[in-house]
Amino acid sequence: MPIGPIINGLAIILGGFLGAFFQNKIPNRLCKIMPLTFGVASMGMGVNSIIKIDSLPPVILSLLIGSAIGEIIKLEKGIEWCVNKIRTPTEWFFFKDRSSNVNEDVMEKFIAIVVLFCTSGTGIFGALNEGITGEASLLISKAFLDLFTAAIFATTLGYLVMTIAIPQFLVMITLFFSAGTILPLTEPYMINDFSAVGGLIMLATGFRISGIKSFPIGNMLPALIIAMPISKLFAILFS
Repeated sequence: MPIGPIINGLAIILGGFLGAFFQNKIPNRLCKIMPLTFGVASMGMGVNSIIKIDSLPPVILSLLIGSAIGEIIKLEKGIEWCVNKIRTPTEWFFFKDRSSNVNEDVMEKFIAIVVLFCTSGTGIFGALNEGITGEASLLISKAFLDLFTAAIFATTLGYLVMTIAIPQFLVMITLFFSAGTILPLTEPYMINDFSAVGGLIMLATGFRISGIKSFPIGNMLPALIIAMPISKLFAILFS
């Protein structure tokens, strides 16, 4: 029974609902300043993941190749299309969402929380670990953090935040049931390099949210898929 992934998904849904439901009680000036806070928080979490790096070359190579793949297939445009398809019925169902009036950069923040919730090292390892041992404490602890994080993001993004529970659950449930196959193939250095790649993307996300530099975050996401294989290949060739 995938207890951890289920609790984590429910935490995002509950946090997103509460943040969006009470958003009209929060001053507009706070909602306008929050993106800067989100940016700093994303940078901080990115740095925290980057320092776990085991080897720099495979991390950089993963980022370069992954970004090239994303650019070629125009992944960010695809995500933007999906966001618009999700956002319209979501706003219609919940009548009026203040985020549609306040924020013109819904795309940037939505991608930010996709990265934040779906690609964290804690979530990846927690899902794999529970799949092997049945121990859900790591993901349950993460759920408390995700609950409040989702609520904070929902004060500006509205009910759209609740939809993040879907891709996060799919990622975690896939890892949970694949743990018996994946975990024996991984090494600590591979997980560290994966976390570093995610950290670099989160750092770039922070710059984008803060309005400093608009990095193509969506197109960088394939780097997360190839990070572990490249890290393993690099270790084989140069160990």
